[in-house]
Amino acid sequence: MLAPFSLDLPFAGVPSTLWLPLAALAAVVLDRLLGEMRHAHPLVGFGNLASAVEHRLNGGRARILRGALAWMLVVLPWVALAVWAKRYDFIGWLTDVALLYLALGGRALHEHAEHVGADLAAGDLASARKHVGWIVSRNTEELDESGVAKACIESTLENGNDAIFGALFWFMLFGGAGAVLFRLANTLDAMWGYRTPRFLEFGRVAARLDDALNYFPARLTALSYALMGQTARALRCWRAQAPIWDSPNAGPVMSSGAGSLGLALGGAAIYHGQLEERPVLGEGRPARGEDIPRALALVRRSLALWLVIYLMLGAACA
Repeated sequence: MLAPFSLDLPFAGVPSTLWLPLAALAAVVLDRLLGEMRHAHPLVGFGNLASAVEHRLNGGRARILRGALAWMLVVLPWVALAVWAKRYDFIGWLTDVALLYLALGGRALHEHAEHVGADLAAGDLASARKHVGWIVSRNTEELDESGVAKACIESTLENGNDAIFGALFWFMLFGGAGAVLFRLANTLDAMWGYRTPRFLEFGRVAARLDDALNYFPARLTALSYALMGQTARALRCWRAQAPIWDSPNAGPVMSSGAGSLGLALGGAAIYHGQLEERPVLGEGRPARGEDIPRALALVRRSLALWLVIYLMLGAACA
């Protein structure tokens, strides 16, 4: 759905239906050029607020309801503020650009993955294990080169959806407010969505809402990965492997991405000291360090596809 602009903007001759697609393009360019804010990022303050609310409410009885209340308290006011502040003029356009830029994490994703790839290319396995540990939750101390590469590529594919495509999808529907909703919900899932005694009940609503908000973006991301690589293999892996993966949204994204790259991902991994036998994702040879740039290129091609289609839709609706 393309959000209409009812007031004239200071660029004569540009159809109003192109303003939101152009805002998306501008935000992606800003993210690529600047990356995430190094200091005073709003998400840091949001995380502090979420932690304070969680410490206050996560206790006693009815923890599921308490978690739902906490989610509403820390997310909905900011979404409501974004809706209230919406303006159909150039200032409003700049606000949309800024909100999507703050919701994106594409350059940060690329920098982390490139760092791991550079470590492996230099033969520095110890540093590669350390740096991949910054972007995955599994134990990395004993991973070999292929294990490090596999962990990095899995994170790249999955976080392509979380850090880029999910925010872009909701921005396409609701502008800056949609990007804010997705990013804050995804952040709370990362903070509260654990199956631990502390968060099993309290974080359940946060986890389920993140799953719901990610449902369509994840499948569009999986389709994009398939179209931008080995299409037939990616679709076959998606169809056969996604249903048996633990996460309803990571399964399609990673199985399609692994198949598109012609790699075998998934398999056994150690989380919090416990060995987990995960299903295989994709098909082909084991991952190597040189496959990390290939995974990043797949994410970039998919993003370019999204932007081209979005701009074409805006032009067609003019």
